[in-house]
Amino acid sequence: MEEIPAAATRDGARQRLGRVIAVANQKGGVGKTTTAVNLAASLAASERSVLLIDMDPQANACSGLGHFDRESTPGVYEVLVGQKTLREVTLSTATPYLDLVPANQALTGAEVELVSMIARETKLKNAIAQVRGDYDYTFIDCPPSLGLLTLNSLTAADAVLIPIQCEYYALEGLSQLLNTVRLVQRNLNSSLEIEGVLLTMFDRRLNLSQQVAEEARSYFGSKVFSATIPRNVRLGEAPSHGKPVILYDILSPGAVGYLKLASEMIDREREPVGPASAATTTTRP
Repeated sequence: MEEIPAAATRDGARQRLGRVIAVANQKGGVGKTTTAVNLAASLAASERSVLLIDMDPQANACSGLGHFDRESTPGVYEVLVGQKTLREVTLSTATPYLDLVPANQALTGAEVELVSMIARETKLKNAIAQVRGDYDYTFIDCPPSLGLLTLNSLTAADAVLIPIQCEYYALEGLSQLLNTVRLVQRNLNSSLEIEGVLLTMFDRRLNLSQQVAEEARSYFGSKVFSATIPRNVRLGEAPSHGKPVILYDILSPGAVGYLKLASEMIDREREPVGPASAATTTTRP
């Protein structure tokens, strides 16, 4: 993969631009789409230009940003099968600095159609290459599976962000995702690294949340974000209004959590881009 372009900040420091981050976890209900939508919106609120690509056939990220007319709008499916370019299907949103590449129902059949294509794992990577310099961050909301859509996302990405729900089964099956990351590193994208692990639905009053947090930190170390996302009714309500939570209720604990996460990522911008971080083990944590 080509070197990530860098540009000078106002104070002359070098920062990473055009970073592509896949938000992935094959376990459903962990806050994956909620994180993709609200982290993208929180970074956009900091005047970072952000593109969110919805790679999930359920298209929940589209709903979360107020795009409900999905079936009549071309999206990432048309890009994967070569009918459109990424720029042609990109939509602006009500959030300044934030653009969206929508999903639609046709994406359900993309897994089957991609099987017979040459270089099927790199379709999304090649599409993103054309717009990479237009955005500070590109987030890919992956489906809750480890099929060709997720494989395309990991091949296109510089890093993967993994949301983990603070519950008993939180780390179950995580080894399967880490195995996939290692296989992609070995065969398709040697630059892929783990951007970080995000603890979601966190309740500091519960011993279980604290135990999951301790286990995640003992396994992933500094890769676990300091910011945590609490259980919050407003986070669940916001998508039904077609808004990220910072536009729905910026004072809610959920909004505060994602703004802290965005701030943490912005603090990393001036860190040098190093070699890919290996997924340290393939056994269950």
